[in-house]
Amino acid sequence: MFTYSTFDTERRATEGPKGSQIVNGFQERGAFSRDRARVLHSAALRRLADKTQVVGPRDGDTPRTRLTHSLEVAQISRGIGEALGLNPDLCEMAGLTHDIGHPPYGHNGEVALNEVAPGGFEGNAQTLRILTRLEPKMLVGETSYGLNLTRAALDAACKYPLTRTNPDGSANRKYGAYDEDADILAWLRQGHVDAAPPMEAQVMDCSDDIAYSVHDVEDGIVSGRITLKVLWDFVELAALAEKGAKAFGGTADELIDAADRLRALDSIAAAGDFDYTLSSWAGLKQLTSELVGRYVGAVATATLAHEGNSPEALLNDANPTGALGRQFGSLVIPPEAAAEVRLLKTVAVLYVMDMPAHLRRQDRQRDRIYRVHSYMRAGAPGTLDTMYQQWWAMAQTDAERERVIVDQIASMTESRLERAAKKAAGVAGFMA
Repeated sequence: MFTYSTFDTERRATEGPKGSQIVNGFQERGAFSRDRARVLHSAALRRLADKTQVVGPRDGDTPRTRLTHSLEVAQISRGIGEALGLNPDLCEMAGLTHDIGHPPYGHNGEVALNEVAPGGFEGNAQTLRILTRLEPKMLVGETSYGLNLTRAALDAACKYPLTRTNPDGSANRKYGAYDEDADILAWLRQGHVDAAPPMEAQVMDCSDDIAYSVHDVEDGIVSGRITLKVLWDFVELAALAEKGAKAFGGTADELIDAADRLRALDSIAAAGDFDYTLSSWAGLKQLTSELVGRYVGAVATATLAHEGNSPEALLNDANPTGALGRQFGSLVIPPEAAAEVRLLKTVAVLYVMDMPAHLRRQDRQRDRIYRVHSYMRAGAPGTLDTMYQQWWAMAQTDAERERVIVDQIASMTESRLERAAKKAAGVAGFMA
């Protein structure tokens, strides 16, 4: 087991003991258990219930939303973390936070907000902003520290430990902090000697891929958008492998080989004949369970077996036990497992995302975001919620005020954004 230090559990703002205990001397939870609870009880996490995962939250009776996906990622993260000797609460918390910065309409919403936001918009950077500023729990004077999570917790939530702009002026496509939040990133990264994310963030990122590939295939099969019979259609499979390699990396041959291995699984063959009968529903659930266990086991076994992660290799004054954790060690994902996950992601995403109706829907979604942005920008601060009006009043530059508008839009559920878009259209029509 990795030993986390008082440095790891430090918070940016000092907190005293709770003053409302009924029973004095009650055994307090650990720091990371408190971090997990703060995220679990946050409004930002609850809003993910009305934000798109792959299909919309109102498409069917049981579609996966960003919230249900985050809960599944958290559970997988906890399982891998426990197997590796990491703190399970810390790993679960990282899974809960991993999509908390996503705006309405997921990645499509990111594209729209990136076009209008000064300094760009990135869901991972928005996550850090929510955790450290926007989700109000700890105020010192007029300075908000957000949920005031521990250093290790913020580090675990940051899978891209970079600001948008590099020292040479070049820009990163993926990053974990806006340039104006560079001081927060520097604080949480203290102790790192390289640019790699911590073990807990690596576990979270891998868990996201596993959940995405397995569970979204399940959703696609249930909705009728996906059939696993494609694994036996070698012409279609070849085209799919080319697209998957281009979209997610690796080679088409690796994805073809992955399909060979998957076809050998009885549960895959059964899911290919899914027909909505009781036995098919049970078989599909068995498939998701088998695949998650397959990839969790492969990653945990490979990581523990890797010679670079041996206790001797990781032993030093800062890590006296030589255990995996924080900045010590690297997650190992076997190539075969990685290729299978990429193939399943390809099936899950491309059969939905490439549909003409879906592309037209995405156009309408971005248009709503542009419309709401224009409306709020024209009427700010009066068009903003009370809390964001306070952020607006504290802003010192036009760029900071623009960021407040983007922060509010990013926080909206999809239902609320659509109501705001109708209101904006009505105002525009009246003014015309």
